[in-house]
Amino acid sequence: MTSRVAHLAGRSVRYLDAGGDTGRDGRPAGPDRRGPERKTLILIHAFPLSADQWLPQLHRAPPGWRVVAPDLRGFRPDAATPAEPVPAGFTMDDYAADVVAMMDHLDIRRAVIGGVSMGGYVAFGLMRIAPARAAALVLAHTRASADTAEGRANRDRTIDLVRREGPGSVAASMAPKLLGETTRREQPDLEEVVDRMIRANTADAIAGALGALRDRPDSTLLLPGIACPTVVVAGGEDAIVPRAEAEAMHRAIAGSRLVVLPHVGHLGNLEDPRGFNAALYSTLPA
Repeated sequence: MTSRVAHLAGRSVRYLDAGGDTGRDGRPAGPDRRGPERKTLILIHAFPLSADQWLPQLHRAPPGWRVVAPDLRGFRPDAATPAEPVPAGFTMDDYAADVVAMMDHLDIRRAVIGGVSMGGYVAFGLMRIAPARAAALVLAHTRASADTAEGRANRDRTIDLVRREGPGSVAASMAPKLLGETTRREQPDLEEVVDRMIRANTADAIAGALGALRDRPDSTLLLPGIACPTVVVAGGEDAIVPRAEAEAMHRAIAGSRLVVLPHVGHLGNLEDPRGFNAALYSTLPA
């Protein structure tokens, strides 16, 4: 697994990269750089984490597959990718456009797109703006519906909180809710891992994402039109997105599979990597 930086138009994006035959720039190696269509899996992280969420999957990349996990705009700044302001009014479709721009930069024509929570909302954005780029979908711990009025008000309160008190305030309130009861009891160190990921972000990135979450469109009408192989993943102990939301998406997407991980909360890929990977890799075409 390698940490790389993609230098796009006017901005740089850190992404984690595992498997695949690529050069130092992350593009396909060899004289025919575009070559045949390569097998690629792109994983989009949850709010308010980073690509580091996907380390359990990156360290277990399936044979013959390249796995790429980008940081969404503004998340996890470092020396190579300094903190980047998130423009006012930034949307889920804008995050999706960033993913497509990175795919273009890396010469990735199509990929299996997997997203957890906010990553699922970005996947819906991609299905609005560039559906042909998705070879298959994994929609985990996410919902198609927009925020309710109460949910929008909660986003506004959290924006105010992070602007006043910084990322630590969000970490303190969110980290325990992201994990299931079984995880908190049997893997207590995981809450600290999640807490650190949240605190590594800037207040601007978190506030910008909250605005995009608050204003995201209802994606319910997209579901019947999804024709690529799709797996919907739910957590039996998810306190943020109930299982019923996953079941509704599963019913609306013809031919989709529903996988329920019984003893996880909102971050199944971290809480139960083996079970999550089985669901994830079941979408990969031979």
